[in-house]
Amino acid sequence: MTTVIDRESDERPRTAERRRSTLFADSPNGRRLALPAALALALASGGLAVLAFPPYGWWPLAAISVAGLGAAVHRRRLRGGLGIGFVYGLAFFLPLLSWTSTQVGQWPWLFLCALEALGTGLLGAGLATCSRLIDRHRWIWAPLTGLAWVAEEALRSRQPFGGFPWGRLAFSQAESPTAAAAWLGGAPLVTFIVALTGGLVLTALWRGHDWRKSASFIAAAAAATLAPAALPIDATAPAGPTIDVAVVQGNVPRLGLDFNEQRRAVLDNHVQGTLDLAADVAAGTVDRPDLVVWPENASDIDPIHNADAYDRISLAADAIGAPIVLGGIVHAEDGGDPANMSIVWLPETGPVFMYSKRHPVPFAEYVPHKEFFGTVAGWIDPRMAEGIDSVAGFEHGDNPGIVEVGDFTVSGLICFEITFDAVTADAVRDGSQLLAVQTNNATFDVNEAQQQLAMVQLRSIEHGRDGLMASTVGVSAFTDHTGTVWQATEFNTAAVIQQKLTLSETSTPATQAGILPEVILTAAALAALTAAITVNLRHRRADTATVTPAEP
Repeated sequence: MTTVIDRESDERPRTAERRRSTLFADSPNGRRLALPAALALALASGGLAVLAFPPYGWWPLAAISVAGLGAAVHRRRLRGGLGIGFVYGLAFFLPLLSWTSTQVGQWPWLFLCALEALGTGLLGAGLATCSRLIDRHRWIWAPLTGLAWVAEEALRSRQPFGGFPWGRLAFSQAESPTAAAAWLGGAPLVTFIVALTGGLVLTALWRGHDWRKSASFIAAAAAATLAPAALPIDATAPAGPTIDVAVVQGNVPRLGLDFNEQRRAVLDNHVQGTLDLAADVAAGTVDRPDLVVWPENASDIDPIHNADAYDRISLAADAIGAPIVLGGIVHAEDGGDPANMSIVWLPETGPVFMYSKRHPVPFAEYVPHKEFFGTVAGWIDPRMAEGIDSVAGFEHGDNPGIVEVGDFTVSGLICFEITFDAVTADAVRDGSQLLAVQTNNATFDVNEAQQQLAMVQLRSIEHGRDGLMASTVGVSAFTDHTGTVWQATEFNTAAVIQQKLTLSETSTPATQAGILPEVILTAAALAALTAAITVNLRHRRADTATVTPAEP
């Protein structure tokens, strides 16, 4: 009798088994991804998250990225989740924040990204800690994922040194249906829905052996993404007077000037842009604006104490015949720290109102513990120490977050202040009828400018306000309460854009709720973590109790 061996059929199961053993490994909690596979998935997921943000804007990838991190850390120990979450954070923040290295060099960029990645590291540790609780109650995986992301972003938005909220999931969703949820619960609710969607996708894939249940989770993920579009955001649409607003993007010179000449050239560019607009008004080709907005740092020469700068700005204001709201650096009379100001300049009158930036950027506009960090920077690179010494040390403004311009009020939001929930909401509650963001993107790149504009879009939805972003070099644009962008400018160009905007005094649910949605979601995340730790301790005690002590 002859035995026939089918070598091909015998080889297939062995090959598949070897592949499975490469991808998965045993753990006390069950099968999990092997460490190399988990690290590779974390790296890939961090990269996908970058693509969800401008300039790419592939917003569905944010939820896919959340699912990838969740799978990578599931059933791992706390330190494993911490390390994998940190790797995910580096893969995300290094490319997302690469614009921070364009002027200050690689070391500050690397330190900032590592610091931000610590936040996602803690997120990974928290999700890993919850693994046993998730395995016991699989239905909680998706909502727990959403809660964990909100808690991580709440921490990163406040610590250390006042926080740096760049890269929040919500800020990737300005063009998505999910963005409408900002009207109801602000950026934290948008982040929760995106992460919830990622958790539903993860649950579906983990249950891949049961296609019916997987399909139901995928359907739930689609519903979570699309449902916010049904919210009645038009109920609080701006309904007040309409004003004509012009934004002057003067641009900055790039080469051939020393520092002082550069500052004067930037001021002259914005003056000239306004004079050109005034000529068009006189020719009847455009309407006279009710308000002209110049960006942050339009006058780095102190326009209050420098007569030449004062005269140039007055020339522009008199020519256009309308108030100019401009960004300028103003030095204190008593020799104290300078301030990053938003100044209202009236024709034939001059400066009548000033808003001082309330949230200066640490290590860029002031240095906390300057002597300590200067010493540490000197050990790493003398150029870093020189950079820290050169930081002006702007004061922290304690004024309300508004700029009063005659009969209407706009927000006092300068540059990165738009990233902070409380700063933006305070401006609206203080009486802002229009979201105006003055920024200086000249030391960054177009990616940073587009990411910042996406935040203005989301804030316009959140607070039911028309808005604008005025940049030195671009991107400048207008937004409305639906997040739609109008007249976005090109980068590194001189431009003047003009739009009729509607003022508003209504409040959205998000404006009224303030920090409450974030507090509730974060508290729920901490409660879930506490429950997970309790389950883990009980399981460990049970395992200890089953061990029979050795006989003496």
